[in-house]
Amino acid sequence: MAKYFDYNASTPIDKDVLECMIEAYKAQFGNADSRTHSHGNSAREVVEIARGQVSALVGCDKSEIIFTSGATESSNTAILGMRKWGEVNKKTHIVTTSIEHKATLEPIRWLEDNEQFKVATYINPDLSGRVSAGKIIDAIKPETLLVTMHHINNETGIIQPAEEVGEYCNKKGIIFHVDAAQSLGKLVLELQSLDYDMMSISGHKMYAPQGIGALILRKKNYKKPPLTPLLMGGGQEWGMRAGTLPVALIAGLGKACELALRHHQEWNAHYAKVKEQILVKLKASGLNYTINGDQNYCISNTLNVSFIGVNSEALMIAMKEYCSLANGSACTSKDYSHSYVLKAMGLSEDITQSAIRLSWGKDSDASTIDKVIEIAKKMA
Repeated sequence: MAKYFDYNASTPIDKDVLECMIEAYKAQFGNADSRTHSHGNSAREVVEIARGQVSALVGCDKSEIIFTSGATESSNTAILGMRKWGEVNKKTHIVTTSIEHKATLEPIRWLEDNEQFKVATYINPDLSGRVSAGKIIDAIKPETLLVTMHHINNETGIIQPAEEVGEYCNKKGIIFHVDAAQSLGKLVLELQSLDYDMMSISGHKMYAPQGIGALILRKKNYKKPPLTPLLMGGGQEWGMRAGTLPVALIAGLGKACELALRHHQEWNAHYAKVKEQILVKLKASGLNYTINGDQNYCISNTLNVSFIGVNSEALMIAMKEYCSLANGSACTSKDYSHSYVLKAMGLSEDITQSAIRLSWGKDSDASTIDKVIEIAKKMA
């Protein structure tokens, strides 16, 4: 079987997480909101244990966690759910960046096209791949409803200045939403200390199953952000997300958070060791390549690299038998379009069309890059 180097798209499920889920599927099949019998009570206990595990990793109160199907639903809820409050209070401007995940960009564009919202402000990064906190702050107006940005860019792995932006928004009373899909379980202490009102997280980026995540709604002055729910019809999750809770998936997310809290330091050390080895191999390869994004701000499990003169689509096709790679976000990979993130950074066409993203996990090793180098040499 081909090796796997696309952990930023989705990770394998940890074996302990899978065992936890199997047990839940076998024994906790009741509806967690059925309060008239023991099966419902038992399922609800599993959900609340998981809620505590998530809250321990994130550093929030259990009551601030709304389980969702993943970060895409969470971000859609955070952005679209603010529409009514914004209209009533004449707050119809949004500040974001041009390199966000489509789960952030598309809801904002929908608001621009379909509602009485002013054009959002999209801040570009520089060549480092990092957006200036000052530019985001300067774009805020009296009518700004929301500032939304990710913590780590999913394509380049560049850590964004969410800390500085969050601190400013908190002081000024502006709603701040952060997409933490890529940083959950990696930048643990940073997330726990971050100022934010809403946070999107996803399980399948950190060894939990696909189809489960959460929206964290922080309480300030005992009040959560004034969101209108997108899903209605049952009152689950404090009325914020209707639908029968997927108990086994939630149990898996909770277990993954427990493992991340326990092991994140050793995992991050392993990620960094793999990156160091990959960089040594690339340097010795003799290939004409460039690393995209300032590595001083890059997460340790990600590397965006361009082999100059080698088309990324052709390289990925040639590598299919040996290794699973990506040239950008999974949500845009089906059309093999060149990265809008790299273009926003101001990189040349030669660099963007030859860029691939390598992302690895706690069980990966650097030898996977050997075949990439071998085939890239043949295609150069």
